[in-house]
Amino acid sequence: MGYSPERKSAVLKRMLPPNNLAIRQLSQDEGISEATLHKWRADARSKGQLLPDADAGPEGWSSRDKFAAVLETAALNETDLAEYCRKRGLYPTQIAAWRSACEQANDWDRASTARLGQATKEEKKRIKGLERELARKDRALAETAALLVLRKKASAIWGDGEDA
Repeated sequence: MGYSPERKSAVLKRMLPPNNLAIRQLSQDEGISEATLHKWRADARSKGQLLPDADAGPEGWSSRDKFAAVLETAALNETDLAEYCRKRGLYPTQIAAWRSACEQANDWDRASTARLGQATKEEKKRIKGLERELARKDRALAETAALLVLRKKASAIWGDGEDA
């Protein structure tokens, strides 16, 4: 059974704030299967429409929905932003926080690379110190082995009475 585009858009509108109807409730109210409603919402999201999950408050929105909200509000003045937030059940501070997170997303990569570089440098320094210590211990072991061999040979040649 096909649904008209008008019907689809009316049903999708009920998923938006201030209604925020859950798909299960909407399915019961409209007599449309939950799978169909999930598909409609996914299709609308893929076209860039902001359709967050109804049961999740704004903090439970997916990053994609938050990013879409930031994009939609980027050019709005304070009054329009307040109106947008009222319609969606948001606070301007949430939009500002999401915007800040979006702006810092690329900086995170740079900071992460810097931290990784510092950690690599520290690890190389530690490895070099361990290698120096190992070489020193190898030399000491070789020296001790040589002394034992010489002692054994001296004992064999001069016969100190010690059997090594």
